[in-house]
Amino acid sequence: MYNKVIMLGNLTRDIELRYLPSGSAIAKSAIASSYKYKSSTGEQKDEVCFLDFNIFGRSAEVANQYLKKGSKVLLEGRLVFEQWTAQDGSTRSRHSLRVDTMKMLDSKGDSMNAGDNQGYNPQGSYNQPASNQYDEPSSQDSYGGMNNQAKPRVEQRIPEIDIDEDEIPF
Repeated sequence: MYNKVIMLGNLTRDIELRYLPSGSAIAKSAIASSYKYKSSTGEQKDEVCFLDFNIFGRSAEVANQYLKKGSKVLLEGRLVFEQWTAQDGSTRSRHSLRVDTMKMLDSKGDSMNAGDNQGYNPQGSYNQPASNQYDEPSSQDSYGGMNNQAKPRVEQRIPEIDIDEDEIPF
C-alpha cells in the first residue's frame, strides 16, 4: 500500500508547539489549499481544502520558529486517521497529515518577521546544524526540507507550480 500526500498552501493558524513526555517536540497547525475550475455552466468555482497536520522532532521546532498564520509551505507526508472520545461520550474522528518533509516558501524577509533568521536560507528550506546527532547527513530530501527518516538520496524532478496570490484563500 502507498500513502503519500503533498500539500502546497497557506497556514490557517499559528503553529502550536508542545513537547511529549519523552522530550520530543510536536507542532500542530492546519493548511489551506485551493483549486479553481469552471463548472459545466461556465461559472468560475473555487474549491478549498483544509487539512490539519502534525510535525515531529527538530522540524517541529523549526516550523514554530519560522512559520506563522498565512505562511506559504509545502508539506509532504502521509494521511493518518485519528479517533478519540469527546467529553460528551461520542466518538470523533478526522484525517490529518503526518508530515515527513517541509519546505518554507515565503521570502526571507517575510520569515524574518516571525523570528530569528539563523539557519534559514533564501530558498525557504531549513539548513539543519551539523551537530544534530539524531539525523543522518542525508536527512534532507530532494525538496530541501527536513526528513525524519534516513533514506537513500533519490533525484526527483518536481514540476514548477505557478501560483497567483489571489488563488490562495488566506
